[in-house]
Amino acid sequence: MGRFASISVWVMTIVVITGTQAVAALEWKSLPTLPDKFGFAGPFAGVSNGALIVAGGANFPDGPPWEGHAKVWHDRIFILAKPDGQWTESTEKLPRPIGYGVSVSTASGIVCIGGSDAKRHYADVFALIWNDGRLDRRELPPLPFPLAEACGAAIGDVIYIAGGYESPTTTVASKRFLSIDLSATNPRWQELPTWPGPERILPVAGVQGGAFFLFGGAQLVPGADGKAKRNVLTDACKYAPASGWSRIADLPHPVTAAPSPAAPIGQSHLFILGGDDRTSFDVPPQDHPGFAKDILAYHTITDTWTKVGEMPHTPQAVTRLVPWAGGFVIPSGEIRPGIRTPEVRLFTTAAAKTGFGWINYLTLGVYPLIMLAISYRVGKKHTSDEFFRGGQRIPWWAASLSIYATMLSSITYMAIPAKAYATDWAYFVSVFAIVAVTPLVAYVYLPFFRQLNLTSAYEYLELRFNLAARWFGSASFLILQLGRTAIVLYLPSLALATVTQIDVVTCILLMGAISILMTFLGGVESVIWTDVAQTVILLAGAALSLAFIVFRSHLTVGEMFHTAVTHQKFFESATWNWHWTAPTMTVIFVGSFLANLIPYTASQDVIQRYLTTKNEKQAARAILSNAILTFPSSLLFFAVGTALYVFYRALPGRLDPTVSTDAVFPLFMVRELPAGVAGLVVAGIFAAAQPTSNLNSMATAVVTDFYQRARPGSPDAKILRLAQQLTVLFGVMGTAFAVLLAKMQMASLWDLFLQVIGLTGGSLAGLFALGIFTTRGNGKGALVGAVAGVVVLYIVQQYTKVTFFLYGGIGIVACFVVGYVASLILPGAGKSLEGLTIHTTRRPEPNVESLAVA
Repeated sequence: MGRFASISVWVMTIVVITGTQAVAALEWKSLPTLPDKFGFAGPFAGVSNGALIVAGGANFPDGPPWEGHAKVWHDRIFILAKPDGQWTESTEKLPRPIGYGVSVSTASGIVCIGGSDAKRHYADVFALIWNDGRLDRRELPPLPFPLAEACGAAIGDVIYIAGGYESPTTTVASKRFLSIDLSATNPRWQELPTWPGPERILPVAGVQGGAFFLFGGAQLVPGADGKAKRNVLTDACKYAPASGWSRIADLPHPVTAAPSPAAPIGQSHLFILGGDDRTSFDVPPQDHPGFAKDILAYHTITDTWTKVGEMPHTPQAVTRLVPWAGGFVIPSGEIRPGIRTPEVRLFTTAAAKTGFGWINYLTLGVYPLIMLAISYRVGKKHTSDEFFRGGQRIPWWAASLSIYATMLSSITYMAIPAKAYATDWAYFVSVFAIVAVTPLVAYVYLPFFRQLNLTSAYEYLELRFNLAARWFGSASFLILQLGRTAIVLYLPSLALATVTQIDVVTCILLMGAISILMTFLGGVESVIWTDVAQTVILLAGAALSLAFIVFRSHLTVGEMFHTAVTHQKFFESATWNWHWTAPTMTVIFVGSFLANLIPYTASQDVIQRYLTTKNEKQAARAILSNAILTFPSSLLFFAVGTALYVFYRALPGRLDPTVSTDAVFPLFMVRELPAGVAGLVVAGIFAAAQPTSNLNSMATAVVTDFYQRARPGSPDAKILRLAQQLTVLFGVMGTAFAVLLAKMQMASLWDLFLQVIGLTGGSLAGLFALGIFTTRGNGKGALVGAVAGVVVLYIVQQYTKVTFFLYGGIGIVACFVVGYVASLILPGAGKSLEGLTIHTTRRPEPNVESLAVA
């Protein structure tokens, strides 16, 4: 046993090659072998509290079956506490010698289901739990009937079991599909509708994207001699708990008895390793060459199969595939009919890095130089008003492009194509919501920001309500924007690092430093003009990408469109009914309409753009033009996503299974675009990832809402210097938080933080609506409404299944309604509302020009 005490007798790396490009790397390691020279077929296997456990199974210890020796079942249990440790055999045993059941690793132990011995099949279900060096067994509700050689896997706390057969003498396999919810108070097995296809034994299960998959297996067919014959299968099915079964693409060749369940790789792939393809079906057992070596990858989005390589060792079948130690373990198993192996192997996957090339680096390097040159050119600012509002001399069209760039972050730049690629165009209806909300913003909200001569949007809240409302709004905005700055820097950097050789921290530091310097040099005017350049770059990059997707696919536009229509990639999933828990078209439109009130009416970074133009009518034109631009640009991004689907459906081998769905657009950029063009398009991501507007708007909010409010009459030079210092401070903080995310891999915790802080967004928009549309709203009532909006939205998020599309609207409505009612109950200080509501006289803006002049 000494030579097996350390991990890895050998290490082999396979790079999956498609065409001329490496798209993934598979690394294989040999773990300590089981302390049994024969090994086992059909063992239970899984992980409990970090330990790998292998139990039961069957072998031929006295000699091969073709020499007349009998199969022997076992009740032994082996534990490997860590990958570089040693196997120990537990003094505890299984209830009986048994094998060929299903085992599933869960939070409460390894659930072992069914199985057989030489005489019968069993319905027993129990959990094996490893805890502090002790192995315990806990009984669970039995199956409604005996079952062996089935497959199974878990989605969350729900275990699903499919196929198998109920008796060793039967000549017909099972076509029953069962589930049990272990989180239920009294869990019990339920029989579910069965799959569209024949009954089967030894199929491969799989779970990916919240769905259960069933692959291949063998159908039992009664033979002339009364014994069952095996008809191997190539069909495959998918079970979505919400919608039931559907057929998916057939396997490239028959697969039965492969390690199960299939390995979920990344967000959308399932790997099937080897198995019996029955190519040697008629070969005598003693001459059998072994099972298939193929590694097949199924892509759940494009519904395609690809052979991604071969196993470098003798394939193992009739065993489990267990997630452990950062990869997937194949413990023991059968290597030829009647022959087992004690070998235990672990494989891991990693993205194959692609060289970016000096031409792309050169193209990408020109981008920051252009941005800094623009900032330097407009950066000679001498007053705080120029730093905060650009001296109110920004042309309407530049302000329009800046609003567009502010609303389009790098996350959106990648997320819209990824959404269209993964699903369809149902979310496109949200674009109509932006168009619909624009007249309300331009002709109702805008006059209040312009005619009151504001610098910070939250000045209005003090004028209309009180200082507490202003500070609530400004503080909420600051915390949220600081979080957004980190996320906007981190996520695209992570995506780029995944598919290129650029380090994620390098990406973050580069984008952070450029953003700080650009904003420091020129204030909001610099931000706006660099936004203009960034908008051109990102739209040009998306357009070039779309052209090259069509070109590289070797399909005509008509053929690509036909494929997209055939596979329902446009509006086929769209429904117009109202349902609180589902993203129907009606819900998306209404939710998006209300949600867009938050940035367009309550967020300083967007409202600040309204204040940079010469007059109100130019600001209105900027808002309207932004809506007009949103429509064709969204068409472009959705078209890119659909084209990517068609491209990777035609060429599925060019996908990298380890790359997330959200990074599919960057994946295409760096691996498919020609040199120079890839650099330009990646520059588009860098452009969208720069949080320059965040930094300037945060500095504006602090100086205007806190410093100047506390120290009125401060010298303008001191205010300008403080604003520049705050720009650097917020930039450094956002960059540091982004690096922290990258180093500590805290993305999920940070997302939770943003979700909690984002609870205030609806209340902010509700406060502005309460102030503008009512005369009864007062300061005390407004604060009660703001708190109510946060509390109600938190309850909705945590305790209901309401779709996230309605979160913003719920926060707005709750704040508005509760704030209005509270204002009727609570006394408010009497104050003039002139120019502060739509029901009172507005102050005319001086020197208003006509649209023609503008």
